[in-house]
Amino acid sequence: MQPMILFTDVLQDALFAALAAVGFASISNPPRQTYGYCALIAGMGHAVRFFLMHLSNGAWGLIPASFAASLLIGCLAVLFSNHAKCPPETFSFPSLLPIIPGMYAYRTVEGIVMCLSTHEEQVFHHYLYLCLSNGLTCVFDILSMVLGVTIPIFVFKKISFRVTRYSD
Repeated sequence: MQPMILFTDVLQDALFAALAAVGFASISNPPRQTYGYCALIAGMGHAVRFFLMHLSNGAWGLIPASFAASLLIGCLAVLFSNHAKCPPETFSFPSLLPIIPGMYAYRTVEGIVMCLSTHEEQVFHHYLYLCLSNGLTCVFDILSMVLGVTIPIFVFKKISFRVTRYSD
């Protein structure tokens, strides 16, 4: 892959993740200064996942790459929480939402619907396999993301919980 094409692909992926994160953040009505942090954190996290999945010659799958990206998102959220004087969750959760594997969730529900609508045993088993495969991938990916984003919050507990306390 050519370096310039690679750079534009990663940049495009980061830009769309940043836009989605700002949209998700706006739902919860945070302070205005948090939107920039959410966009930056989401862009960096999504770019890391894209880079690990597409450029490591298949060494990183979806789940480990999502874990690494969510770990970065959690660390950056804790780091930026002091600057913005907001809890790290204000940045981490909107930044994490663009990484959720929507196609796997969609294909899981699609498999369930197809299982319920078929009367042939072989077709039923095929859709049940697709449902379970996509469902397990989706569940374990989301679990890895939750674990990755919460580890930094608990590891850097003093920083995370100090943000919302008054200091004299």
